[in-house]
Amino acid sequence: MLTLEEDVDAHALRRQGWTISAIARHLGRDRQTIRDYLSGTRVPGQRREAPDAFVPFVEYCRRRLADDPHLWATTLFDEVRELGYQGGYSTFTRGLRRHEVRPHCEPCHATKGRDVAVIAHPPGEEIQFDWLELPTPPGEWGVGEHAHLLVGALAHSGRWRAVLAECEDFPHLVQALDAVVRKLGGTARRWRFDRMATVCYPSSGQVTAAFAPVAKYYGVGVDICPPRRGNRKGVVEKANHSEAQRWWRTVPDGLSVEQAQSGVDKLAARMDERRRTVDGVKVTVAELAAAEPLLELPLRPFAAELAVERTVTPQGLVSFEGNFYSVPPGLPGVRVRVVHRLGEDVLSISTAGRAVIARHRRAPRGAGQTVRDAGHVVALERKVLESFSDRAPCKSKVRRPPSEAALDEAERLRDRQATGSTAERVVIDLSHYAAVADRLRSVPAPKEENKE
Repeated sequence: MLTLEEDVDAHALRRQGWTISAIARHLGRDRQTIRDYLSGTRVPGQRREAPDAFVPFVEYCRRRLADDPHLWATTLFDEVRELGYQGGYSTFTRGLRRHEVRPHCEPCHATKGRDVAVIAHPPGEEIQFDWLELPTPPGEWGVGEHAHLLVGALAHSGRWRAVLAECEDFPHLVQALDAVVRKLGGTARRWRFDRMATVCYPSSGQVTAAFAPVAKYYGVGVDICPPRRGNRKGVVEKANHSEAQRWWRTVPDGLSVEQAQSGVDKLAARMDERRRTVDGVKVTVAELAAAEPLLELPLRPFAAELAVERTVTPQGLVSFEGNFYSVPPGLPGVRVRVVHRLGEDVLSISTAGRAVIARHRRAPRGAGQTVRDAGHVVALERKVLESFSDRAPCKSKVRRPPSEAALDEAERLRDRQATGSTAERVVIDLSHYAAVADRLRSVPAPKEENKE
């Protein structure tokens, strides 16, 4: 490539009558290069672009992506490699973007490339809630394919707190909501949700009759996001990303639910140290959250009835929220129901037929306590003692030959085998064959009938 100065010199020397070979020797360039610049085929300051190896495959890629707009680029790359494409993967994806081969998908690009309005969030105005489903939880949790984390974030300051729940039904939602707002130190004036079925009717966005008393109890309004508009609750969505990448990816196997809850609480406290700039003043998220005017919470949670199924252990215990509660003996392996009304200090354990078999004082969640009823302890000890015997254990190193009765029975079996008392007699002596042959020789021939 010639510089602008070299291009000027080449044109000047050419006008002075120099040959192309002389100009090439003078500038130290190739003759074909000088010829291209003098003819205008090449322009100084611009490199000659190499032929685009992607161009022959543009139409094929366009047709494939028209059939399947969400086809992975790696899959399409494997296909064009088999068709003779020699470039690398990064060159291939760059060609897809440059030629705009992939068609536009409106649901997937609802906010991409558009003007985005800035939504004002006054202090203490809104809390955004969202369920975060986390895949492949530890098997000891017994929650299935996903763990369930309810996240609540103050829209103004960005402070968030999260609570693990066993499932996403209505009682667990109410329990998790109460726990989140208490961790935040109060509640904002409005709660924002996406279209979860436990809060509203997904088709219309209207609040359900079951959730309306909950909002009245805490004195808040309820806002429902438009469908497929995740940006409307972007504060909690960003918190979800932090929890999934900074906490959930590092949760090891064998960790209990209570230990995992402690881990997410520590992460939330660290995230309060994030810095923000408000009106030119640098503050932290914790300082912003402390200045938010939050509403006071009721003394007790909303009285929703929480019911879960558990299996009785061989020790006559039932696990619930990090504690163990006793049941009467004789029920190991039986499925029972633990029923707890939120806000009350007692819980009950019933059978599948709803017959209450135990009632206990509820221990603090995750305390690791074992709550036993005195009557259950006595009954269990009596049951265990009844199964024991005061006789001395049998000795294993003794000599006990077969008895006379056993020997007689063995002899009878041998005789039975020798006499062939089975359905088909077994011949073991050839003399039997000779006797049968003699009898056949003495049998007279059958008489022939007279023919008329």
